[in-house]
Amino acid sequence: MNQKAFQAALVVVMVTFLSIFFFASADNSFAASGKKKSAAVTRTTAVEHAEARIKELRGELKITEAQEVLWNNFTQVMRENAKEMDALTKDRAESTKNMNAVEQMKFHSQITESRLAQQKKLIPAFEALYSALSDEQKKITDTIFRTGRHGKHEFK
Repeated sequence: MNQKAFQAALVVVMVTFLSIFFFASADNSFAASGKKKSAAVTRTTAVEHAEARIKELRGELKITEAQEVLWNNFTQVMRENAKEMDALTKDRAESTKNMNAVEQMKFHSQITESRLAQQKKLIPAFEALYSALSDEQKKITDTIFRTGRHGKHEFK
């Protein structure tokens, strides 16, 4: 029984890390800026957010020609997930203004369930790519997931 609980906890931790990395905005605005939000925050779509992450990751990881197929599989799932999220949030954007508290809670539950399903699709593609990364690329990836930081990383 402990092994099953451990496996369940491990899945929750992995999903949490992936959610933090790929869906950093808690308010579903997918704001791309890491700066303090102001009243005039530019909102981006999930697709725009995913494309920015893909570009950023590719630059940091320096994907090799040999890793290209796995990279493309991974980014395809990211793009599909982003399109699904945009469709879900677009369909509900106007109606959420008129939702009562219970309806809002149900909507956020639907978003959470959708994100969990998307993570379940993303993990195998990510796992395959990760296994093909060099030790240096894995170190960069691990740092990104551990710290949530993007950009240049120095390793000593």
